[in-house]
Amino acid sequence: MSTPMTSMQRTLTTLGHQEPDRVPLFLLTTMHGARELGLSIQDYFSRADNVVEGQLRLLARFGGDCLYPFAHAALEHEAFGGEVIFSDNGPPNAGAPVIRQPQDIDRLQPPRVADCPGLQRTLQAQRALKARVGDTVPIVGVVMSPFSLPVMQMGFDRYLELMHEQPGRMAQLMRVNEAFAVEWGNAQLAAGATFICYFDPVSSSSIVPPALYRQIGQPVAQRTLQALHGPSATAVASGRCAPIVADIAATGTAALAVSGLEDLAALKAAARGRLALLGNLNGIEMRRWTPQQAEAAVKRAIAQAGPGGGFILCDNHGEIPWQVGDEVLHAIADATRRWGRYPLQWVTEEAWEPEAA
Repeated sequence: MSTPMTSMQRTLTTLGHQEPDRVPLFLLTTMHGARELGLSIQDYFSRADNVVEGQLRLLARFGGDCLYPFAHAALEHEAFGGEVIFSDNGPPNAGAPVIRQPQDIDRLQPPRVADCPGLQRTLQAQRALKARVGDTVPIVGVVMSPFSLPVMQMGFDRYLELMHEQPGRMAQLMRVNEAFAVEWGNAQLAAGATFICYFDPVSSSSIVPPALYRQIGQPVAQRTLQALHGPSATAVASGRCAPIVADIAATGTAALAVSGLEDLAALKAAARGRLALLGNLNGIEMRRWTPQQAEAAVKRAIAQAGPGGGFILCDNHGEIPWQVGDEVLHAIADATRRWGRYPLQWVTEEAWEPEAA
């Protein structure tokens, strides 16, 4: 019997569009570490050592293939001087916009990572996790796209107006956000992150037309990702992306996290050889799954995108909801180990169809 791969070997083989020993599983649990330690979500994220301990316990409990010390998207809003609003049973959210009128952009400067305590806590957690696992388990870093961050910085409606009506200020805001994103991403890579997840929901075809993405979002992504000192994966955070798969591949990103709303097999065909795929278990539905439903969803996703490699199983958003319990997470992990082992002979032998699950 061959020696099982480490999580890092399994992931790198997959990103190289080859078949590893089994489909990698990224259980992107951010808040569940608080439950493991008996802490509130706010207290959990207040100390780097809490996140380190929580992530290591979750890795041991469920046997996933990555560590995910991401705190919350509002961390970057906080770096620009914004407020973070905590919840007892959900992810922290951004408070009032820091850009209250377009003229504020003229004076906006990128924050220094060294001056932001919240960012420093994340870097501390990444360094500690790297010291514990070395090169055996991927550590996922996160950067909000410069094209998507303004939703928190100024609000969705004002941002859309800026995008269409004030191209000069829009360009200036992108310059500021790009400078911050590059410094923040490279700081995480230096701290031990294996790759950067580039969260870019505004680029999704569910939010802006593909032509607008090609005009603004894609050039921003190209400049930002090319300035990073390591690889990246792009996530459109539950939104649709089928019309822009080739455009996303052209940014230089190595992988694409995709929505549960789309045809995973069709996306696999479109991305083959250019992008590995991550996805696409529906996190909202996951809250109500039975173990049997979890296994069926895992089996369906692996059948659609697993053959040939290039597929990492995870949720469709980049954060599993707080309300998803251990029973379902165990069922997802067990089903991945059962149905994800290569070669995927059962896909052919059972003439498997999505409706059969």
